[in-house]
Amino acid sequence: MILIADSGSTKTDWRMIDASGVHEQVFTAGINPQYLESDQIHTIFRDELLPNLQEKNPAVIYYYGAGCSSPDRNLRVEMALNKIFPNAEVHVDHDLLAAARALCGHRPGVACILGTGSNSCLYDGHNIVDNVPSLGFLMGDEGSGAYLGKMLIRAYLYRELPEELATSLKNRYNLTKDSILDSVYYSDMPSTYLATFAKYMSDKRKDPVIHAMIYQNFDEFFERHVCKYKGYTEVPVNFVGSIAFHFSETLHQVAKKYGAHVGTIITSPSEGLIAYHQELLAQTQAK
Repeated sequence: MILIADSGSTKTDWRMIDASGVHEQVFTAGINPQYLESDQIHTIFRDELLPNLQEKNPAVIYYYGAGCSSPDRNLRVEMALNKIFPNAEVHVDHDLLAAARALCGHRPGVACILGTGSNSCLYDGHNIVDNVPSLGFLMGDEGSGAYLGKMLIRAYLYRELPEELATSLKNRYNLTKDSILDSVYYSDMPSTYLATFAKYMSDKRKDPVIHAMIYQNFDEFFERHVCKYKGYTEVPVNFVGSIAFHFSETLHQVAKKYGAHVGTIITSPSEGLIAYHQELLAQTQAK
């Protein structure tokens, strides 16, 4: 049995699988080793994961998580998993590799994450071979929900929105300048706050002002990220995340401008990861 984890900062999706299918699905709290120590992570595994696995013990664990971008952070997760499953073989990797495997499988391509934040990579069918760095919501995150929200709120505060849009936005979220600045500069998760405005933009996507912002968001993502990958027009450019999924029509328009071919667009990597690891499992058993 294989245990696969797709972990973000808000929730973790666990799937216990074998070659025949999924045997268990468990949701636990999100885990980010950038902010949590190994003991804190272990507590989540012990209290939320273990009691729901019905005494099934995995032989191998593939954990893909936000914040798993350095050996010391990955070790925090690995140590916590080893305490819970001492006999399991544990692999801890970044959520960008999860996106690449889910979107591309064993084929080359560009894999992009467009959710609250953004990231991308060039994948050769086995490994990530290039990655334009993600700079976070302060310096980057082009293409993301947080970037969209920042564009909208900035236009609102600078009085650049048409009156009808500004009034509906203010009334929908009960906005004041102080409430906005407090949420951006003094909250624990400012990018999550900014990304909440993507829903408003989705509802108003036919408005030419809002459509222009959505287009610009993706245009900057392609210019600063996708176009930096050698041969990006020769392989599929694939996307995972709610922003890519819900604004896919505009995403296709921007991709066409840059001569890129959009491949797969999905909201979550989980199903693709299951298919990827089931294929690996079948290959191993066939040998």
